[in-house]
Amino acid sequence: MKALPVLLLGALLCLDSGSSLQCYSCSSQLSNSKCMTKKDCGEKDTCRTEVIRIVGLFSIISKGCDSSCEATYQDFNVGNRNISCCSSDLCNINAAGSVRSSYGLAGGVAAGVLWTVLNSKF
Repeated sequence: MKALPVLLLGALLCLDSGSSLQCYSCSSQLSNSKCMTKKDCGEKDTCRTEVIRIVGLFSIISKGCDSSCEATYQDFNVGNRNISCCSSDLCNINAAGSVRSSYGLAGGVAAGVLWTVLNSKF
């Protein structure tokens, strides 16, 4: 009988409070530190981050809520454009994320592990 109040409390804690998704929002900023304004999104929105990088010069960052976000990566001769989407509160905090850079990080980690394994056998 004592388990019933504990189960009810657990069920109440698992209920959605009805709060909307929050995303960071900004438009055409040169610094991620200027993209820290929080915005409440609609019920079906996700957080969107768009970074346009001009090689060797600068990046233009835009963030916000989007009802039809599609993650894309485009490479140009003078730079690239990366759009990322996420769906948890304030998940678009970082503007550096790129699909391509994550491959480089994974390759570096794999090379480090391989080097350690090979050196430990000799």
